[in-house]
Amino acid sequence: MEGTRQRIDKWLFFARVVKSRTLAARLAVAGRVRINRDKVSQASDLIKPGDVLTITLDRRILVYKVVGAGVRRGPAEEARKLYEDLSPPAPAKAAPADALVPLRDAGSGRPTKRERRDTDRLRDRQ
Repeated sequence: MEGTRQRIDKWLFFARVVKSRTLAARLAVAGRVRINRDKVSQASDLIKPGDVLTITLDRRILVYKVVGAGVRRGPAEEARKLYEDLSPPAPAKAAPADALVPLRDAGSGRPTKRERRDTDRLRDRQ
């Protein structure tokens, strides 16, 4: 390895952005990773400390500043030391006005356990 440079697919795997190195390579080749605003074209593109990565995943966009190169895929605490998270905060989910729980008249739904026992007792007597 030349100094502190590392392949983007290895770094994504070591930083626990994706579950496997194969997925990291696919992510890079698909053009869903940018290094300092430049699209990554190959999984072998090199990154160094100070680079800013923009990673587009299914439902979110991650912005990480590379702090160091990884040595192995270790625990999450070790992976968090490889980057500084610059991602924008997730937008707060506003509940739609019509998402209120509908009101129901008492007794119009399924019987409770107690009501069911009372009904069974009445049927057994007759």
